[in-house]
Amino acid sequence: MGVFEAIGSRGHEELVFGYDPTSGLKSIIAIHSTALGPALGGTRFYPYPTEAEALEDVLRLSMGMTLKAAAAGLDLGGGKAVLIGDPRKGKSERLWRAYGRVVDSLQGRYITAEDVGTDAQDMDMIRRETRWVVGVPVEEGGSGDPSPKTALGITAAMRAVSRFLWESDDLAGRTIAVMGVGKVGTALVDLLTAAGCRCVVADTFPPALQAVQAKHPEVGVVSVEEIYGVECDILSPNSLGGALNEQTIARLRCRAVCGAANNQLATEDDAKRLLGRGILYAPDFVVNAGGLINVSEEIHGYNEQKADARIMRVYDNTLAVLHSAHEQGMSPHHAAVELAMERVQKIGNLRLFRRSGDDRA
Repeated sequence: MGVFEAIGSRGHEELVFGYDPTSGLKSIIAIHSTALGPALGGTRFYPYPTEAEALEDVLRLSMGMTLKAAAAGLDLGGGKAVLIGDPRKGKSERLWRAYGRVVDSLQGRYITAEDVGTDAQDMDMIRRETRWVVGVPVEEGGSGDPSPKTALGITAAMRAVSRFLWESDDLAGRTIAVMGVGKVGTALVDLLTAAGCRCVVADTFPPALQAVQAKHPEVGVVSVEEIYGVECDILSPNSLGGALNEQTIARLRCRAVCGAANNQLATEDDAKRLLGRGILYAPDFVVNAGGLINVSEEIHGYNEQKADARIMRVYDNTLAVLHSAHEQGMSPHHAAVELAMERVQKIGNLRLFRRSGDDRA
């Protein structure tokens, strides 16, 4: 599939490639939609094996951000960026400032933030070249690392799942299998254990597992392959996408899936496979919106209390999607996509009526 075909097949508005041979910068920014507002989405720094895989990832992720912002009720569109390279070796002031200029060239159509392989300090460096960045350090007036807020939203979504399935949003006594204990997964385990849950964790990075066990000796540890077969109430995927496919879904022994990873379903058909097995799927772009909601508050001046209150609405959004899916006899994923795209179309069309001379985006 060619580049233009790849863009058009998902309805993307724009794709921007940035290259700086001096620093090694190889970036792709994908803007999926600005119907509701500027496209906000993180910058992922990852050693993609091929440029084609990087392109596919940024296209999928940016479309997911459109759905995420719309489902969360934000006046934002969907975008994402990927940098090809090893974040442990490739970061430099030159690279971030070069990338910042690429972001700035879009004149606010895209606002970046941190993601896999990037952090608040990186965002601060990018901000030297552009104001279109959020998720900067707290000491610089930003909201800092959004991972704990993403985990806060996931916990709220799990309570909604519990309410839907078991008529109580108390998670105490529930067994949660957490796949991936990076920044979000670790924060999630902290919240779940405090809520009285029993957690079983898996990760491909041993030091991450050791860090979790040091804080929570009671947490069980299994391999990534074993986690799919763990008998639990909720499976929570919190690493890279595509974990739920025909093979892994057949092995699941959970009642529900609710996690922070983007694009958890390998294909659209996997939503139907989960439904067919009687496993409730809480759509990823609905439940993992906490981080996006948190950094979006920086655009107009960050207030943590206000941000937390908005993140708590993930509970209501999740419950609404689950009830809508049940009433229509369809998968929660497809119900959530319909609800999000309906908002994009209805509210996005209001841009036909200009509010002022500055409302041109």
